[in-house]
Amino acid sequence: MLIKPQHLQPGDKVATISLSWGGAGDKELRWRYEQGVRRMEEIFGLEVVPMPNSLKGTDYLYNHPEARAEDLMTAFQDKDIKAIFSTIGGDDSIRLLPYIDYEVIRNNPKIFMGFSDTTIAHYICYKAGVSSFYGPAVLTDFAENVEMHAYTIDMINRILFSTNQIGEIKAAPEWTSEFIPWDEGNKNRKRKFLPNAGYEVIQGKGITQGRLIGGCMEVMEFMKGTTLWPSLQSFQNSILFFETSEETPDPSFIRYWLRNYGAQGILNVVNGIIFAKPLDEKYYEEYKVEIRTVLKEYGLEELPVLYNLNFGHTEPKFILPYGAVAEMDCEKRTFSIIDNGVE
Repeated sequence: MLIKPQHLQPGDKVATISLSWGGAGDKELRWRYEQGVRRMEEIFGLEVVPMPNSLKGTDYLYNHPEARAEDLMTAFQDKDIKAIFSTIGGDDSIRLLPYIDYEVIRNNPKIFMGFSDTTIAHYICYKAGVSSFYGPAVLTDFAENVEMHAYTIDMINRILFSTNQIGEIKAAPEWTSEFIPWDEGNKNRKRKFLPNAGYEVIQGKGITQGRLIGGCMEVMEFMKGTTLWPSLQSFQNSILFFETSEETPDPSFIRYWLRNYGAQGILNVVNGIIFAKPLDEKYYEEYKVEIRTVLKEYGLEELPVLYNLNFGHTEPKFILPYGAVAEMDCEKRTFSIIDNGVE
């Protein structure tokens, strides 16, 4: 059982941290970081503190993974900091592993949130025995052009600020993955949102429950064979969640990666799987074919699978607390978290 961190409340001090790409500190992107910080302050009433190395820029942070890890340790050790928010993902959080003190995290549980390459940090928390939160990042969701999306705001309030059972997570009414260059001249240009079709049942019947575990598929490939990779028992009776990155991997990779989960025995012990909407809905149908193909290969045609959920590389997004009990209803096409995320 993972330790649940304490809930947030207005006035709390929160840290921002750059564990992979250091773009938040680059001169041309600093405005966007500051826009995200203003939203945290004005919408949620938080006091935001950047970690000492987090804004030193792309080159410095690439060359100093130990500095990134030091920020993470500092944020967890600081008793005044109640939550840690990732500025952005990237592709090399895996280089932090030699510099992590898991006892520091276990002894100082607090909210940690991010997505994409931040998957690595989530499994650092997982290994330390602390629940973390797969969700919005500063430069993307908090700093959304023109305004934060109401769906994302609602999810942050429901999941991080409230100790109540989270309940049903309805599909976002609209979505976007349009990329408008992060030039300050574009800050008032709203992205185009499209109607969202809602959740889709790929296979399975009835209702199933399980504890949440998962992440970005490409990043989870980095972890296989390392000390971070969870035991088979960690996946037992779970609901496994997967999303894919902005690189929109070829459908064949979904097949290869899922076969590995099958070969490890993971697919045979989970209670269900949820997949996020792919970026731009590219390969939307092709991914479904690969998922069904691999599950059939392992005799799992009845395993419940929900598709097109809003927690990946599209906006707006909801938040998934690692280790929380979730429920999939294939008849009603619903997804719920029947647990509280925070104490």
